[in-house]
Amino acid sequence: MTAAEDAEWERRVAETYRREAGRVLATLIRLLGSFDLAEEALHDAFTAALAQWPRQGLPRNPRAWLVSAGRFRTIDRLRRQRRFAAVRDELAQRIEGAAEDAAEMEPEELPDDSLRLIFTCCHPDLMPDAQVALTLREICGLTTEEIAAAFLIPTPTVAQRIVRAKSRIRDAGLPYEVPPLADLPMRLEPVLRVIYLVFNEGYASRHGPGLLRPELSGEAIRLGRLLTELLSDPEALGLLALMLLQDSRRAARLDAAGELVLLADQDRSLWDRSAINEARAILARVLAGHEYGAYTIQAAIAAEHARAATAEATDWGRIVELYNLLRVADPSPVVDLNRAAAVGLRDGPAAGIALIDAALEQGGLAGYAPAYTARAELHRRLGDAAAARSDYNVALGLLGDGPERRLVARRLRDLGPAP
Repeated sequence: MTAAEDAEWERRVAETYRREAGRVLATLIRLLGSFDLAEEALHDAFTAALAQWPRQGLPRNPRAWLVSAGRFRTIDRLRRQRRFAAVRDELAQRIEGAAEDAAEMEPEELPDDSLRLIFTCCHPDLMPDAQVALTLREICGLTTEEIAAAFLIPTPTVAQRIVRAKSRIRDAGLPYEVPPLADLPMRLEPVLRVIYLVFNEGYASRHGPGLLRPELSGEAIRLGRLLTELLSDPEALGLLALMLLQDSRRAARLDAAGELVLLADQDRSLWDRSAINEARAILARVLAGHEYGAYTIQAAIAAEHARAATAEATDWGRIVELYNLLRVADPSPVVDLNRAAAVGLRDGPAAGIALIDAALEQGGLAGYAPAYTARAELHRRLGDAAAARSDYNVALGLLGDGPERRLVARRLRDLGPAP
């Protein structure tokens, strides 16, 4: 096999990993009964794929092949560990007897264990910070170092949270299952939160070479669909609509050079109208029921942007009204900031600047770069280049390397040199 053929197979296996690793891991956890064993099995399965697929060709059902390969390699490894022969043989027999042979299954026949995994990661017996860390590790596939960087906490702290969460699941015998229908409403809120967290990691990634990780945002939308099929909850539907509307803009969010494009500057002809129409239909259904919360209101805001043919045609009055509702449903400094920016576009830059100044004085946005970029944009619209330049420089000091920093640097250059 030539070097070019080897490289092509490495690319195909890597692509399969990005697309299927989460679901393969979720099924392996169910079959093996252990997070740690499943993670080793996932690694073994993809190592086997890299060795065998170039010789045998791509399997008809890669996900099922990987599940089967990971399971059997785990059984072999357990039986080779002689020191724990009796216990390991018993475990291997249990795994072998309980697991179906997935290799020949049709894709639609292979159980989808993703919801089981996310409900387990978000079990109420786990602390909220452990739920988030475990979800990012097991569902997003982020390393402990990446999770630590995202939340500005030490890597050993993240590692301890994940280890303790796994131990709690094992020692307390927390069931690896979707809860009974009667218990779902009580278990839903943290699951919605982490699904949206997974979506945002794909929509505006803080890790990896690019801003977008469509395999993660796509997985979050798929989980959202599964959840709404399981439980017709208004907020689950609202979250699905929100993710569809945000994801509909994906093709317009980067320019040809891979740089970030602001919403107002995006080519709206690139927006996915089928996703927008689906989201608007879901949203209409939820709003008709007059029982909704923060995700639905955010979806309604996104729908207003999608409805406008141009940035100038945006109904900022309606968006401010929706932010007023959101401040009641989910009050936070970031909601106040977004409302202030919308007021600045409805009533003029000075009104928005006054609100951002007030929010910054309250301290909730200290060190939050978007507060300064939003104020800089309003100062720029007001014609105050010096104030805009000052805010952009503050934002640059708060941003790490990445598309957002490069965007702010471009906006700063566009103002021209300081007098």
